[in-house]
Amino acid sequence: MYQRVGPVAMKKDLGNTLALCKHLGNPESQFKSVHIAGTNGKGSVAHMIASVCQEAGLKVGLYTSPHLVDFRERIKINGAMIPESFVIDFTEKIRSTITDIQPSFFELTVAMAFDYFAQQQVDLAIIETGLGGLLDSTNVVSPLISVITNIGYDHTDMLGETLGEIAGEKAGIIKAGVPSVVGKRHTETDPVFMKKAAVVGSDLSFAEDLNLPNYTSDLTGSYQVENVRTVAAALNILNHPQITEHHIIDGLKHVVQNTGLAGRWQIIQHQPKVICDTGHNKDGLTRIIEQLQSEDFRKLHIVFGQVGGKKTEETIELLPVEAEYYLSAPSVIRGLPVGQLAELFKQEALSYKTFDSVQEAYSAALQNAEDTDLIFVGGSTFVVADFLAFIQSK
Repeated sequence: MYQRVGPVAMKKDLGNTLALCKHLGNPESQFKSVHIAGTNGKGSVAHMIASVCQEAGLKVGLYTSPHLVDFRERIKINGAMIPESFVIDFTEKIRSTITDIQPSFFELTVAMAFDYFAQQQVDLAIIETGLGGLLDSTNVVSPLISVITNIGYDHTDMLGETLGEIAGEKAGIIKAGVPSVVGKRHTETDPVFMKKAAVVGSDLSFAEDLNLPNYTSDLTGSYQVENVRTVAAALNILNHPQITEHHIIDGLKHVVQNTGLAGRWQIIQHQPKVICDTGHNKDGLTRIIEQLQSEDFRKLHIVFGQVGGKKTEETIELLPVEAEYYLSAPSVIRGLPVGQLAELFKQEALSYKTFDSVQEAYSAALQNAEDTDLIFVGGSTFVVADFLAFIQSK
């Protein structure tokens, strides 16, 4: 399971997914879909589009990853998680096939989602890729539109060291005869997308070039402005007959309510103000820190942790020096040991304390904070996952 152990769990090949789908009667061909890739923002964009489609009265499947607290967050219809009974029955149904094919956790989950969406006869499924695009397990769908949010440095050990190489992987979801939209222009990545679109025969648009209304969303992170623009562009190109301007406005204002999205500039409480966000790579953390510094507070407390394999030195260099840090490793095998993290913080002369768990780190921050302070929890999706699990258990 990549979420827990990392790259060793990855299978960059569509063979297993195709075999699973064939065994299930090719459910991926039994529903219409929107396919979304990108470095940052693809989860938010997926949830936004799903919310708009729900407002339009469509029965909407939503497949995203990773989950934060409950595995079933990955597979939803109109905001409701897949029933536990379906997960159990599906696994029992294909147990012998699992033994024969030996799929990865992600491959099995994709097949489960597609089978569920087909059985439930969704009007539209919004499908988020895992890491890349070309050989991502989700790339067996033939969507109505392909959406690529942006390209940044993340998972470079698997996707490539340059933005162009990473874009090449993400561009794998661009398909013949299927319109595609890219959320953000970049001199290194634009030629990659344009070349792929030209080769396969896809009508490519860049969201930045389109004259679209300025919508607002209940996802309040400043970085969401770019995601909203990407959503507006995708919906404009999709041009679904049931979706009106009114649905777009309402859908973008009720994303959390309609889909249950968590962990994106999520405000947990006030006095002291507590915010968590799953942004974890250089681009994502840069946006988060910019917004943190625009907040009004007496003192900033940051509960922070990362997973191994990230360019942690680069992210720590971004962090504000005036904050008080509460360090812990997230509770996954990939979690960067807190001792290693502390050494890097010491090198940057940042003020920190270490803790055995995210829960303990947050509890200490809460105890030390005054009502006018701000506590931020992040650095890794899995730090936020541990934090939200703790909050929900209280």
